[in-house]
Amino acid sequence: MVFSHFSSTAVAAVALLASFGSALPAGIMSKFKRNDNLKFPFGSEKVRGVNLGGWFVLEPWITPSIFEATPGNVVDGEPMPSRDKHGEASNRLQAHWSSWITEGDFAEMKSYGINMVRIPIGYWSVSPINGEPYVQGAYDWLAKSLDWANGQGIKVMIDLHGAPGSQNGFDNSGRKGAIDWTQDNTIAQTHTALNKIRDDHASHPAVAAIELLNEPMGPSLDMDTVRQFYMDGWGALDGSGVAITFHDAFEGVNSWNSWGAGMWALLLDTHHYQVFDSGSLQMGINQHISTACGFGGAMATNNKWTIAGEWSGAMTDCAQWLNGRGVGARYDGTYWVNGQGSQYIGSCDGKYSGTVAGLGDADYWNIKNFISAQISAFEKADGWIFWCWKNEAAPEWHFKDLVAGGLVPQPLSSAGGC
Repeated sequence: MVFSHFSSTAVAAVALLASFGSALPAGIMSKFKRNDNLKFPFGSEKVRGVNLGGWFVLEPWITPSIFEATPGNVVDGEPMPSRDKHGEASNRLQAHWSSWITEGDFAEMKSYGINMVRIPIGYWSVSPINGEPYVQGAYDWLAKSLDWANGQGIKVMIDLHGAPGSQNGFDNSGRKGAIDWTQDNTIAQTHTALNKIRDDHASHPAVAAIELLNEPMGPSLDMDTVRQFYMDGWGALDGSGVAITFHDAFEGVNSWNSWGAGMWALLLDTHHYQVFDSGSLQMGINQHISTACGFGGAMATNNKWTIAGEWSGAMTDCAQWLNGRGVGARYDGTYWVNGQGSQYIGSCDGKYSGTVAGLGDADYWNIKNFISAQISAFEKADGWIFWCWKNEAAPEWHFKDLVAGGLVPQPLSSAGGC
């Protein structure tokens, strides 16, 4: 282990707990959930949040209009500026950042019972690397958003959503394709970004959590390296007054119980979607609900605070470009990637591009019941953060319109189904 950034108290605690081996006394195990000097009462109050997706980290399916104005080979946020000849990309993004989320959104969130927002941002906006083509300016809007949240009594999780080299190869990491994070000095560059977020914002009264990295693709990475990255990131944030949040790296919701002894204020973020494989897509509403209920029960057995930091009302992958720009849906049989296709399951009418108000009756009631059940499932543990607050035309994923349409329980505490 590398303790170069750890406080002496933390080092002593780790050494003490290590002496117990794998069989830690119950009283000591409870210390995983210690809530000293944090700004949100994790464990005693449920996290009820929304992700501000598509604001600082572009995704084609959230804001297709931005991508439709670019060449067809622009599939993520990286190449757009490099093709910009007349400042159009910069102007377009500045306009987007200033309008996609506003102070008024936070007031509306508060009225719906939201107590936390998760704000994804890429390393390129925090600590840009020379020679890379990303447009700058998002980080200034992040600072404004913290004040807007604080004005409504809403807490913020700042989520480092993209790392140098890409930690998962997804378009939402900032660069679609190869997973090159952990190569060369990409981990050091990631820590540089996290340390800047800490120095600039950890003391802000609204900032209750900082997420070390969104969705590192554990099965494609050396997990010893990922765990060391998490440990060093925890050491750098320890004592900063925030919950130190880490994603399960697709290793399983219960896979982290034996890790992190003596590392206080850890918050495990796990993501629950039932739309990215054909087996899930073929389930009926009762199976979707029972699956969510089982997942929430598993979350509740963890020895660390655990939230579902991403989930949605979707039971299809119909939303335009959800699987990537130019890629179809498994649900209606139009999916085709690397020579692999899909079989037709059902129609995407009203869900490929549409509105909550335009949903058919069956979709309306199924989504309504699914959302309620998921809320009750995830609150068996420590709460949830819906993906996402808004988008241009994907009704299953549009929390703001789902609430307005009556598909989200109000008050949120009235949710049931598990």
